Amino acid sequence: MTDLHFRSASELGRMIRRGEISSAELLDHFIARIEKLDGKLNAVVARDFDRAQSLARAADEARTRGETLGALHGLPVTIKDAYEVEGITSTGGNPLWKDHVPARSATAIERLQRAGAIVMGKTNVPFLSGDLQTYNDIYGTTNNPWALECGPGGSSGGSAASLAAGFAAAEFGSDIGGSIRTPAHLCGVFGHKPTFNIVPKRGHLPGPPGALSDSDLSVAGPLARSAEDLRLLLSLTAGPDWDNAAGWKLDLPPARAKSPKELRVAVWIEDEFCDIDKESVGLLTNAAKALEDAGANVDWQARPALTLAEITECYLVLLHAQIGAGMPQSVRNHWAELRKSFAADDKSHAALQAIGGTLSLAERVIWKEVQAQMRWKWHEFFKSYDVVLSPVLMRTAFEHDHQSNWHKRVLEVNGVKRPYMDVLIWAGPAVVGYLPASVAPVGVTSEGKPVGIQIIGPHLEDYTTIAVAEMLEEILGGFTPPKGW
Repeated sequence: MTDLHFRSASELGRMIRRGEISSAELLDHFIARIEKLDGKLNAVVARDFDRAQSLARAADEARTRGETLGALHGLPVTIKDAYEVEGITSTGGNPLWKDHVPARSATAIERLQRAGAIVMGKTNVPFLSGDLQTYNDIYGTTNNPWALECGPGGSSGGSAASLAAGFAAAEFGSDIGGSIRTPAHLCGVFGHKPTFNIVPKRGHLPGPPGALSDSDLSVAGPLARSAEDLRLLLSLTAGPDWDNAAGWKLDLPPARAKSPKELRVAVWIEDEFCDIDKESVGLLTNAAKALEDAGANVDWQARPALTLAEITECYLVLLHAQIGAGMPQSVRNHWAELRKSFAADDKSHAALQAIGGTLSLAERVIWKEVQAQMRWKWHEFFKSYDVVLSPVLMRTAFEHDHQSNWHKRVLEVNGVKRPYMDVLIWAGPAVVGYLPASVAPVGVTSEGKPVGIQIIGPHLEDYTTIAVAEMLEEILGGFTPPKGW
């Protein structure tokens, strides 16, 4: 069982239930890999191995008695350090919280634990999950197992690196700016950004420890090495939190299609507003053609009644309004001065950041109506199509760049230097639309870097996007371990 660490959580769970391996044996296997190999990655930054081993032994004893702890009985997992986990240091990458040890796990993580999952460690994040690279002043920098000189993405970068390197059975991340989808793409694993607000965020850092209010746009969701795992982890964590549980019930519809022959696909891979690395375009196009060859009805020209530029403007204004609320007053004052200097029609990243970061309540109401109109246009579009296939990011894994001013960072795409903040563009449609979006690996470039495809679906139809990820996994092969791991 030399490849044990690269098997899916679902398969490992079946092996435990059949008695082919014990939870303690599986945990020890993962711990040995982390202790031997994580020095190169720095993915698993807070470890709770002793308690995990005790829990694994208890899970094995329960199985011998014919008892089951749930669908994740005895499965060792790591969890993004943006989530509070009872008894484990949980920092959110913020030095102010470096000694924070919660008395209770975040709602979603608690649900995984109740299903039998054993949290053996926390994975690294950027400061307050606020970057698409993963580094902070507490734990340092996390590397990508496919290319150590590059980052694994962010903010769930440690999560994706842990999975790709075979350090855990499953992971759980969060996403407001592509923070599940981007690391999944850059590390060659699966990820799912759920429909907005179906998985509780209580216990996520940020907000601060103890916060109970819901933040706009941000979601909690799984990362894994198979689409089957995404479906399992979502089913265990989705549902109302404490404030709605007495009267609300979540009943997500089944997937619209069980096979490609039942599927209506729109392809939105290339757009003049955001040029994509040509080799990545080839792999994404090949994935769409694979579905078409398998019988899917594929439309290569279909678009919602929206442009990517319109979506990006609304998204970035609302994103920076949400993020800006937690910024010091000095930063907001700086943005207010900058805003005065921009022309009314300036839609650069810097201008939209200044607008969003200083948005008044009245202005926010107007932009929320713009968002609602966009959501309606998506609703109409998905009457004719089941999913949209799009890029996750405009390129593959890139080298670390920790300049504090994002506007000074650049990324090269097809020989052209682009603003770093363009990394947010393809994250926007699903976030501002409150839509589900799954990511599936679809190949590796000539440089040996993975590429994932984004599968966007109708509101509350998360199982449809996951089903399409599973179809692509079956056709193209799914997760491939990085060389040398």
